[in-house]
Amino acid sequence: RTSATWSLVDDDRHAADASGAGVTVRLTTDMPLGIEGGRVRARHSISAGERVFCALSWAEDFAAPTTADEADARMAATVRYWRGWLDAARAIDHPWRAMIERSALAMKGLTYMPTGATVAALTTSLPETPGGERNWDYRYTWIRDTTFTLRALHLLQLDWEADEFMQFIADVEPAEDGSLQIMYGIDGRRDLTETTRDDLSGYAGARPVRIGNGAFDQRQNDVFGAILDSILLHTRKSERLPRRLWPIVETQATCAARVWKDPDQGIWEARGKPQHYISSKLMCWVAMDRAASLAGIRGEKDLEATWRGSADEIQADILKNGVTDKGVLTQHYGTDALDASALLAAIFGFLPPEDERLRATVLAIADELTEDGFVLRYRTEETDDGLSGKEGTFLICSFWLVSALAIIGEEQRARDLLERLIRISSPLGLYAEEFDSQTGHHLGNFPQAFSHLALIEAAGRLILSERLGEL
Repeated sequence: RTSATWSLVDDDRHAADASGAGVTVRLTTDMPLGIEGGRVRARHSISAGERVFCALSWAEDFAAPTTADEADARMAATVRYWRGWLDAARAIDHPWRAMIERSALAMKGLTYMPTGATVAALTTSLPETPGGERNWDYRYTWIRDTTFTLRALHLLQLDWEADEFMQFIADVEPAEDGSLQIMYGIDGRRDLTETTRDDLSGYAGARPVRIGNGAFDQRQNDVFGAILDSILLHTRKSERLPRRLWPIVETQATCAARVWKDPDQGIWEARGKPQHYISSKLMCWVAMDRAASLAGIRGEKDLEATWRGSADEIQADILKNGVTDKGVLTQHYGTDALDASALLAAIFGFLPPEDERLRATVLAIADELTEDGFVLRYRTEETDDGLSGKEGTFLICSFWLVSALAIIGEEQRARDLLERLIRISSPLGLYAEEFDSQTGHHLGNFPQAFSHLALIEAAGRLILSERLGEL
């Protein structure tokens, strides 16, 4: 948060340090450097066939290359490493393989090796609305991402990464009542107090530039389901329930059973009035359903029956209070507004694929909550999210729709949407959080882990469906 000062390292003018706030970044190059107006510059005319290089380093143990040949060798070693890592994943022989692998690489690149935590995005304050206030700091790990992360890792048979991620979840510090925050620092830090840098203007002049995230201490009741779905998935894949995870199962199930009747801020972290959001109650159902299954695996029959009863109670309440006269799941109790998070009812098995309410919900979102075929989270004019302005279509919601359409048997429609989503990726196959179908611009922080995780799941579902259809 302080300005850096450039200084040349030695007299040969091929290295310069940018220092500030106790941190130094070194620029190394085979071109002569100079400092002009507080900035470091290099001017050089390149001849045909000539090579030059620039490299940045920030740790002495990872010193930058000093020659073009050394730089080339480092690049070749990097390519070998990542190709070797992909070879360890389950290579899906399919036209979508390249995009699945690109998403896997993005996910790995967003993982903090010392803890195994996956950061939501590498950036802060890239605007969701050009020139607007919907600018957030995503450089943290969201607990709700756990289930989507584990699904993607296990689909690709990246079991080591899955184990590392579960260790991070097991190590995070809970609150006094045993509940978990909705997000943590990638080092496990809990205090993510939000501040703004009023001296800076963000991308294309968007303000404010935020440091920290004010949603970190919000009430969001979906977190319990994300944790317990992850633990059940990991238990089934690894064929064991680690002893250290059972206390987490008990505390998260207890918390979900206690709070599911309460309003909260919802999956989208609305900064308006708390509501009885369907997605939050649905994920509390997931929590109790998965907890019951885990209790059964452990042989805890009384707990299994108790938690299964809680799941049934939550499901009945949602179907009584959160469904319109047309049989469509709503955003929250007391409204007919649509919300893309209702697609989770398909993904998490809240209702069976043949249930008419599930089909009506998925098709209503596909037909009524889209712009040019891409899915909005909700319509901002219908939702009190505490913010002004519009936003683009949400890419994760569009990938969720692919999965949901496949689940209800609309496979061709799902395939067509996935093909469109693949075509709008960046030149490097990456996705931001949102997409403006009118301008073709990606919006929000970039690259976005949630978008890539949802792509892997959506593509995996369709490929599995294709393979089963060939049998």
